[in-house]
Amino acid sequence: MSATLAIQNETFQNLLNDLNVPHYTPSANAQALLQVNARFIKDLKINTGNVLNNTQYLNRKEALLLALSVAINEKFDLLKESFAAQAKEAGATDEELAEITACTSLMNTNNVFYRFRHFMGKEYYNNTPAGIKMSIMMNPVLGKEFFELVSLVVSSINGCEMCVTSHEQSVLQHGSSEARVLEAVKLGAVIKGLISVLA
Repeated sequence: MSATLAIQNETFQNLLNDLNVPHYTPSANAQALLQVNARFIKDLKINTGNVLNNTQYLNRKEALLLALSVAINEKFDLLKESFAAQAKEAGATDEELAEITACTSLMNTNNVFYRFRHFMGKEYYNNTPAGIKMSIMMNPVLGKEFFELVSLVVSSINGCEMCVTSHEQSVLQHGSSEARVLEAVKLGAVIKGLISVLA
């Protein structure tokens, strides 16, 4: 192994240690990068570390809960377990962890339904009541602003324009800022990109 590849493999192992998944077996995607001089490994480590540890507008627990929502959304159990454990260490309760799962599930439901409405643009679909129970949104354990922020991040990943627009407006109405919104969405984007390599 060349010195360059050795450094790259060490960088990747440090990334795994940072994520608290030291016993990870590299996927085909990860192996494809590790077998060549793929400078992206360094970028991936820096980007992941920045969104989880160097945030200005999210605290550590919030960053990990948002990362957890992405891992749940992308069905990647390894990071789901890691982010849940780290979030608990950062002060998250079992109720908050459960609500992240519930919020992600609800957004998957809504993103499909409202994306369909938006795509079709037909009066019947738009005017017929959705009939989807969403009582969890009324008084969330996570607090309304953060629940809406999680909803926004998941909706951004799932590509529902109506949901993204609605939740972004709601987050701001609950006292958040565009800087916090952008940081949260960037976190979601980076963790999704990370999963595309690890999975």
